[in-house]
Amino acid sequence: MRAGVVTVVTLSVLATAGLAPPTAEATTLQAKALTVAASKQGAPYRYGAAGPDSFDCSGLTLFAYHQAGAQLPRTAQAQYDNTTHIPSSDRLPGDLVFFHDGRRVYHVAIYAGNNQVWHAPHPGADVRLEHIWTDAVWYGRL
Repeated sequence: MRAGVVTVVTLSVLATAGLAPPTAEATTLQAKALTVAASKQGAPYRYGAAGPDSFDCSGLTLFAYHQAGAQLPRTAQAQYDNTTHIPSSDRLPGDLVFFHDGRRVYHVAIYAGNNQVWHAPHPGADVRLEHIWTDAVWYGRL
C-alpha cells in the first residue's frame, strides 16, 4: 500500500465514529495505527497491559503502532521522548497526543481528528473515543 492511501477498514471505522477520513497527507503508518486503536473499542483498561485484549494508555499506542509496523517504547513519557514533536496546527489523525502536567507526560492517546482521541483512559474504563478535555497536550509523530 502507498503512503497516503487509507484502507477501507479505516474509512469504515472513521465513518462509524462520525469522523472525516485522514487527509492525503496522513501516512499509511498513521492510518493503520488509528484503525488498530479504533478496532479495540470496548477493550478493558488494565494497568500494564499491552493487548491484544486489554490495555493501559501506552499499551494501546504501543500495540496499535506495532500492528502498523513501527516500534515504540513502553511508557507514555518514553514514547513522547522518541517522537518528532509537532505543533497542534500540524497534527493529523494517527499522531500521538501526550497529556502532561507541564513537566512530565502522564497519558498518551492516538489522535482521531475533530479534536478527538482513541485511548485507554483509566481503571474501570474501556478503550474509547473521546474529545480532548484539556489544553495541556503535546503532539508527536513517528
